Amino acid sequence: MDFGGGDEIRFERLGRAGVVTLTRPQALNAVTHRMVKALGKALDAWEGDAGVSVVVVKAEGRAFSAGGDILHIYEAGRAGKPPVDFFADEYRLNARINRFKKPYVALIDGIVMGGGVGISFHGSHRVLTENAQFAMPEVGIGFFPDVGASHLLPDLGGSFGMYLGLSGNRIRYGDALWSGLATHTIKAEDQAGLLDELATSGDPNAELRDFFSPARRETERQDLDSIARHFSQASPADIIASLEQAHDDAFAAKTLATIKTRSPTSLNVAWRGISAGLTLSMDECMKMEFRILNRMLAGHDFYEGIRAAIIDKGSTPEWRPASLEAVSAADIDAYFAPLGAGELEL
Repeated sequence: MDFGGGDEIRFERLGRAGVVTLTRPQALNAVTHRMVKALGKALDAWEGDAGVSVVVVKAEGRAFSAGGDILHIYEAGRAGKPPVDFFADEYRLNARINRFKKPYVALIDGIVMGGGVGISFHGSHRVLTENAQFAMPEVGIGFFPDVGASHLLPDLGGSFGMYLGLSGNRIRYGDALWSGLATHTIKAEDQAGLLDELATSGDPNAELRDFFSPARRETERQDLDSIARHFSQASPADIIASLEQAHDDAFAAKTLATIKTRSPTSLNVAWRGISAGLTLSMDECMKMEFRILNRMLAGHDFYEGIRAAIIDKGSTPEWRPASLEAVSAADIDAYFAPLGAGELEL
């Protein structure tokens, strides 16, 4: 089956299952524009195909998907041609997956971050193995948790989503299950068997009951209490102040040190986006994120963050503004302002 994905993404029919495989293992299955467009075409075809009862998305190699192709984004932006069309199509796909009318099973074995989260966690069944690691690390490169993170993260209890968005920290499959990010956990060795059964029955609820393997939450109770206390504060500045006052709390100290390396602008934008997402639909979240995206692509910190992380690996980014105190409410308001004729159409 060819929906225009070339050698980057493969589509197959296995019995009652439409199977999608990300095939860029050397690039950790970073999501490209071609992959986005091809997956959208496949979903259009399979949603109306009575022979397809379930869609399964999986990946080759050691990562499900480590995010978007940020080097390409950097080069295009630096050349004066920021890839707004890529993000528009990606965000439309994220919203499309969220309203897909058939079971959509993401089999996640390895790293899933950024754009990889967007094509997996908005589906009905998010299935993680013991090898899975989830993160939305965008604030570390001067960006913001996008691809529907403003819809996904607010729903996690105990301010856990705000913690993930502002720290960018990774969690494993047990934390993903207990927070509600994952719907099921299975053993990595059972993936092929599960796929075979899904192809036969087309019923993920029944099959996942049989393959389910419980996972223990990794984050300790006292650290969850710390997250709930600090990340429920009324602003990023209040969160940092709360963490600074948490004496003799090693987890709080480590989290504080991490957050202080992040872009002050990104922290403010991420906090406001996740806060706003609590009362917005998925489609409304994607329109909001597209507004932010356009401003990020026209700004400084995103390119500076990629430069420091990818181009001059390991160097320290020079954020502008450099401190939370220097970021005004008006600065952040501008990221959320309407785009007029440029709004995202879903």
